[in-house]
Amino acid sequence: MDRILDTINFPADIKSLDTDQLRQLCSELRSYMIEVCSEHPGHLASSLGAVELIVGLHYVYDAPKDKLIFDVGHQAYAHKILTGRKEEFKRLRTSEGVSGFPKMSESEYDAFGVGHASNSISAALGYAEAFALQGSDAHSVALIGDGALSGGLAFEALNNAGASKANILILLNDNNQSIDKAIGGLHQNLFKITASVRYNTFKDKVWNRLGDRRIRGFLQRWIRSLKSWIVKRSGGDIFEALGLRYFGPVDGNDIEQVIKSLRKIKNIHGPVVLHCITAKGSGFGPAEDDPCVWHAPGKFDPETGERRVSTSRPDRFQDIFGEVLCELAKEDSRIVGITPAMASGCGMNLFAREFPDRFFDVGIEEEHAVTFSAGLAAAGMRPFCNIYSTFSQRAYDQIIHDVALQNLPVVLCFDRAGLVGEDGATHHGMFDLAAYRAIPNCVVAAPSDGAELKNLMYSALKHEGGPYIIRYPRGGGEETPWRTAPMEELPLGKAVELRRGDSIAVVAIGPCVHAALKAAEAHKDKVGVYNFRFLKPLDTEMLDHIAKTYKKIITVEDGSLKGGLYGAVCEYLADKAPGVPVTGIGAPDKFIEHATQAAQRRECGIDAEGISKKITEIL
Repeated sequence: MDRILDTINFPADIKSLDTDQLRQLCSELRSYMIEVCSEHPGHLASSLGAVELIVGLHYVYDAPKDKLIFDVGHQAYAHKILTGRKEEFKRLRTSEGVSGFPKMSESEYDAFGVGHASNSISAALGYAEAFALQGSDAHSVALIGDGALSGGLAFEALNNAGASKANILILLNDNNQSIDKAIGGLHQNLFKITASVRYNTFKDKVWNRLGDRRIRGFLQRWIRSLKSWIVKRSGGDIFEALGLRYFGPVDGNDIEQVIKSLRKIKNIHGPVVLHCITAKGSGFGPAEDDPCVWHAPGKFDPETGERRVSTSRPDRFQDIFGEVLCELAKEDSRIVGITPAMASGCGMNLFAREFPDRFFDVGIEEEHAVTFSAGLAAAGMRPFCNIYSTFSQRAYDQIIHDVALQNLPVVLCFDRAGLVGEDGATHHGMFDLAAYRAIPNCVVAAPSDGAELKNLMYSALKHEGGPYIIRYPRGGGEETPWRTAPMEELPLGKAVELRRGDSIAVVAIGPCVHAALKAAEAHKDKVGVYNFRFLKPLDTEMLDHIAKTYKKIITVEDGSLKGGLYGAVCEYLADKAPGVPVTGIGAPDKFIEHATQAAQRRECGIDAEGISKKITEIL
């Protein structure tokens, strides 16, 4: 049988297909995604579950005129394939292929960039209000799911949308992770009635002819009371209470149901919610059985589902974090662990298994995670709050106002700091060093390896001041015997001289320290290397020594040059030693696109080869 997918290049090509052909197309899309992701790892399970929703949206709506916004964007693979990027998808998340997330600069069909969660409803509401002001008949749709609805921004947008008259469709992709699955024939009958064009046309005509406000008010209260009693059985009462019309639930993995539902509600005026039940990983047995693992499974055999996990990789920072946290918690009952829905990704799942009563997964709510941690700290606990560095940006105000200002002892561990590889610009943790060193009462530290992470976590527990931030990269670092090394409290704000030289001092932070050591080996006694594991407080005594000993200084960091280690060193030496030139190596003032971590480090010059090349240029 010929593949229907081979004949599809743009959404217009699917509009002539019948239901059976659409079902075949959905099956082929899944097979294609599985084939590609087996060699170019991506976020598979989420996209498998959203296939029918995306095919249905493109069948009923007319993108790019109509705006389709996906949240979180990793469920949008079928959308990319259907919108002129079928061939580029074969090189998913590589420098030659498409991004793993919707990206406005990549395609006119990507209405909004969505790498972080919970922003779709706000953006779609902005589009809807703009269309109203412009007199456009274009539609605005937010497809939100996979836990994104738990984010505070989503609730803010729902509140605003419900109070507006905007024509916006919020398509809720409920895969049983954020909202309980609704059952019952009564509600299914309610959907058939309230979603019909005839019902809504009749309702609008009757409503407009009722001139007496008191009668309209009485009927409105009675209808809402009756509908609320019925709809609450499906979980829709929260949307109705916010002023949004709620429909559903429907089977989001049944293309016929999806299309019928979208057609019925497409032209209903005002903000509308369509609740769709889907299965994360739908259509691929291993992903259906374990959607958490198959959220981002790495390479695997597309036939058997066997994952190709390397057994020779160095210990990952996230795993070291999890083991050390458990070790500390055995000795200190005050320790609690907090994560915004990243337990397995950050290693907190180890703590959750061993100390379930002291573990809190708050959902995709970084702001709440930080202030919740502050409350725990104020009550005498010692919270370790683990957030991916890029997501910590959303909690910036809470870190300042609720933790630092009150000088509360919250340990903030920022995983995935620096360059993260294939996830690309939305997920890099490039700005944490620059952002957080400006905050009073803050400690900002970056371990060079696993042993140093262990000691920094121990030191953070002993610290009695305000927030203690530890940032570290994705994956593994230099192999060290961290398990057998004893816990050591590191002196606050003190750097370490690792190698003495006579010409150039390389001042590095984080895993870049080991790259600097390798680079220095090629230059014999000319280069000294210093591990500035604390960006704040900065070791000014060591900087004074370096300025007196060396002719030139190079700073190296896995982060933004503007405001990070380079900025801190330059600021201090501008007053103390203005005659000593400083050269910075780090991320330039631009967003780094998706590629492997190694390729990104080469681009920024922070690998051993790049550092050595810079040393040679200066010498």
